[in-house]
Amino acid sequence: MTETTAQRRFSVHGVAEGASRAHIVEGASFEDAALSFVEHQHPVADDDVSLYVEDCETGERQCFRVDPETGETAPCD
Repeated sequence: MTETTAQRRFSVHGVAEGASRAHIVEGASFEDAALSFVEHQHPVADDDVSLYVEDCETGERQCFRVDPETGETAPCD
């Protein structure tokens, strides 16, 4: 039997962009949503992408830097 992780809705946008440019992304975690956003919205990014990821249900917001080549995430400085 396989375990499934509940998908949540997140609002994701670039740090340099306004919240009005956010996209709704489903993911199992903040990091999952950030990676999904980069994969679908910045497929040709060369440099790290800095993003705000907000849980649509709780309003909790986190900031991540994502390396598009490796998929590694780290908190923003």
